[in-house]
Amino acid sequence: MMPRFSTCTPALYWLLCTAEFCLGYRVGTLAFKLDEVVLQGFNWECTQRHPNGWYSVLARKAASVQKAGFTSVWMPPASISVSREGYMPRELENLNSAYGSEHDLRGCISAFHDVGVKVLADVVINHRCAGRQNSKGQWNQFDGRYPWGEDCLCSSPKQFGGTGAKKEGDVFGAAPNIDHQNERVRQDIKDYLNWLQNDLKFDGWRFDFAKGFSGRHVGEYIEATQPQLAIGEIWTDCDWNGSKLEVVQDEHRQRTIDWVHETGNKSLAFDFTTKAILQEAVMRKEYNRLRDADGRPPGVLGWEPQMAVTFLDNHDTGSTQNHWPFPAHAVHQGYAYILTHPGTPCVFYDHVWSGGMHDVSKWRRMKKLLIRQKIIEASSSSPLLPLKDTIIELIALRKRMGISATSKVEILEARSDVYAAVIDGKLLLKIGPGKWTPKSSGGNAALANKTWLVTMSGYQYTIWEAHSQ
Repeated sequence: MMPRFSTCTPALYWLLCTAEFCLGYRVGTLAFKLDEVVLQGFNWECTQRHPNGWYSVLARKAASVQKAGFTSVWMPPASISVSREGYMPRELENLNSAYGSEHDLRGCISAFHDVGVKVLADVVINHRCAGRQNSKGQWNQFDGRYPWGEDCLCSSPKQFGGTGAKKEGDVFGAAPNIDHQNERVRQDIKDYLNWLQNDLKFDGWRFDFAKGFSGRHVGEYIEATQPQLAIGEIWTDCDWNGSKLEVVQDEHRQRTIDWVHETGNKSLAFDFTTKAILQEAVMRKEYNRLRDADGRPPGVLGWEPQMAVTFLDNHDTGSTQNHWPFPAHAVHQGYAYILTHPGTPCVFYDHVWSGGMHDVSKWRRMKKLLIRQKIIEASSSSPLLPLKDTIIELIALRKRMGISATSKVEILEARSDVYAAVIDGKLLLKIGPGKWTPKSSGGNAALANKTWLVTMSGYQYTIWEAHSQ
């Protein structure tokens, strides 16, 4: 299936991307850099484990984040919230939250700017919790700088008594849903984002639950603020056959691309399609899933890589929520894939800095446990190296080899037990338990006239680098 390009052809997309390869992907007055590597700078339980404030903890890691090769850090929701985690915001301008005070937040942002790392705000504007009830006992009266009433809310969920327009996207049932079709609301949101940008010095946006409202509003907000990076969360259901993921997920990735087009191609989007297929491939040993019918990667990165933000886990899928975690035995393979492939990779905080990620003995114990559970073979000689070290080495390799969001992938093999691809003609990745080397390719033209030397390897992955003969 070919993607539905609503505004231009695939050839034109490629021209747009390559024409701006030195500066970034340009749309109108916006230019997003193609060499971004994003760190999600929090997990679900960090406010519980650090009750004295997460911002100060994160600020102390700023130099380490920069040294590891990250170019941007995605911060947790900044506004005061009914929930500690920040995803039930109340007064948007009140930045004294469970993560720390506004003063601490400003200090954290400054710490990252001091080392040249951009800071992304987690913008929660699909819904907002009211501070007061109306005469009918419905929670729809808001306080603070943006004192909205029921006319600023969508007509669903009905229990909140919203009198605004019908909901454009998916309904979030736990709080009043904001009516983005209301002109006053949109102006207030633009005012709020400009304040975060100009006063707090945030550099970009991550839009939470972006499937709840039209992408055209996101495009308007981005146009009004000109961020250095913007990413939308479009987490929709994949196609399943019982408990097994269907092989073809074209409709799923098309929904993400349609949303990106709605923004006027002003926002990137998390590539949930790639996450789904990649973790199914490593879990079931069905690496053939990693090549679509047209010979390309099967996620958003296979159709519009410059708009795809690839990842393995986040605060919802992993962490203590663990709604949809990437298989623990295969995280090294997963990062080998997303950090050598096109798209903009996003690394989860827990995979770098949570306890034991740099501890060799932990990974030795994990390998023994996985052997006992028959998840990996007892005969495997490859060690499970500390994940933190592996990720940092992969980021350094990505930068040294100039791999970007629009790098070209040629898939050489995708069978049940192995996946192999050459990226930009200079880097070669193999993942999976099956045996494969450059000599296995049968004289593929992409590998010809070059000497391929192993530059990195670990449990069920190997990376070769091209050298001229």
